[in-house]
Amino acid sequence: MRRRAFDIVASTVGLGLAAILIVAGGLLTWANTFVGDQVHNQLAAQKVYFPPKGNAALTALPAGDRNAMEQYAGQLMTTGAQAETYADHFIKVHLQEIGGGQTYAQLSAKAQADPTNTKLAAQVQTMFRGETLRGLLLNAYAFGKMGTIAGIASIAAFISAGFMLILGGLGLWHARRMPADREFLGQPDGSHEAIKA
Repeated sequence: MRRRAFDIVASTVGLGLAAILIVAGGLLTWANTFVGDQVHNQLAAQKVYFPPKGNAALTALPAGDRNAMEQYAGQLMTTGAQAETYADHFIKVHLQEIGGGQTYAQLSAKAQADPTNTKLAAQVQTMFRGETLRGLLLNAYAFGKMGTIAGIASIAAFISAGFMLILGGLGLWHARRMPADREFLGQPDGSHEAIKA
């Protein structure tokens, strides 16, 4: 194969990959923006505020949970990270207190075994509502994380596309400088012509 032809083919493939990476980067950027906007808008619409600093709801929490919550004290919940914090360091703590360390499933099984126990039935309903809310917030966190990953992937795609564009351009430039009859691995007789200046 002629060296010039090889350079042109390799460069064209590289430029094609660059085009694919640019499209992928654009789609990933769109995904990042779309997911971020959806998480923000859906959470903001619920008007969930973190308790302000010094509030009894915060001071009653264990130290680790209190510290996690205080970083967002008084703020409106609008991000996946905030949703995770609220779910794992506020709702979860209260559910453990309400359920006495038992899960919704455990309490529900007890309530089914004792259908006349209204106190237990009310406890099960509270646990169900709390676990449902916690699950919804953790879904918002998961989607927010996926949006962040899409944003990071878009940056990597654009950087890779730039790299491929440079390599493809250099390959085409090199192909123009190659003698038309030069073989990929040198001349058939073993001699090697110098590249034309």
